[in-house]
Amino acid sequence: MTMTREQATWFAGTFQRMVDNVGAVVLGKADVIGLAFTTMLAEGHLLLEDAPGTGKTQLAKSMAATLQGTNHRIQFTPDLLPSDVTGVTVYDQKTQTFEFHKGPIFASVVLADEINRASPKTQSALLEVMEEGRVTVDGTPHDVGRPFMVIATQNPIEQAGTYKLPEAQLDRFLMKTSIGYPGRDETVRILAGASRRNASADVQPVITTGALTEMIDLVGTVHVDEAVLRFIADLAAHTRDSRDTRIGVSVRGAMALTRAAKARAASKGRNYVLPDDVKALLVPVWAHRIVLDPESEFSGVTGETVVEQALAQISAPQDRTVAA
Repeated sequence: MTMTREQATWFAGTFQRMVDNVGAVVLGKADVIGLAFTTMLAEGHLLLEDAPGTGKTQLAKSMAATLQGTNHRIQFTPDLLPSDVTGVTVYDQKTQTFEFHKGPIFASVVLADEINRASPKTQSALLEVMEEGRVTVDGTPHDVGRPFMVIATQNPIEQAGTYKLPEAQLDRFLMKTSIGYPGRDETVRILAGASRRNASADVQPVITTGALTEMIDLVGTVHVDEAVLRFIADLAAHTRDSRDTRIGVSVRGAMALTRAAKARAASKGRNYVLPDDVKALLVPVWAHRIVLDPESEFSGVTGETVVEQALAQISAPQDRTVAA
């Protein structure tokens, strides 16, 4: 069953209210906030590669407050253990039973701060929960619930004491982007309110977690024409065939782009996906998934370059072929 026009209109209005609500705290970054909520509604996770002090924590806390959800922040360090993230089973001497104590991963929005500072073993503790929405401790699975989103950050400047995220981990993130520094006018507004150390505490809820889960389910009903699916498949194949890549976009990456395009279409008040939805999301969804050929990387080629080359070579279908 395809989303109705009335549902699409309600979806777009609610989406805009959520973006505006967070935008009152994270000033001048409506595009990034929109990408973050698009990621959430596509049931994906977001990787922010940015310098310190750009508002990453405020973004996570404000998003959680907007949907009346819970928010946990995990500071990743070299001595962090997997059980510090997922939780641990403890023996209760009074009841003589083992009891599971939930870790900070059990929240609506989880901020994994400086994720590349933790060891690969601890980083891998996130693989299952990011893919399946559950953690397994001592052989027992525990669901984290819905909605669930990980916003991970890493500092691109510092390299000492860090562990590069492996390709399998990067592939778990639906999108990768950066917040960046605010403009001059926004900076002045931020400085004027500098006395408020925690501006996200003033964010009022716009929607409940239950209603947001309904929005997530509605995303799955957005129509995607076969012509658009072929367009996505051809773009992915081009990244794999490129001489600049060692590993191109996988089927998982193509599926991620499809889900994100559905969420974007709904946020624009449409119950069908246009090629423009795909084009707008190509770089944040695909660039970080591409493993470059060493020689090409040395000559300055980036994941963004490969994606843009694919877009230049593959023709998009006409809008009239995809409208529902």
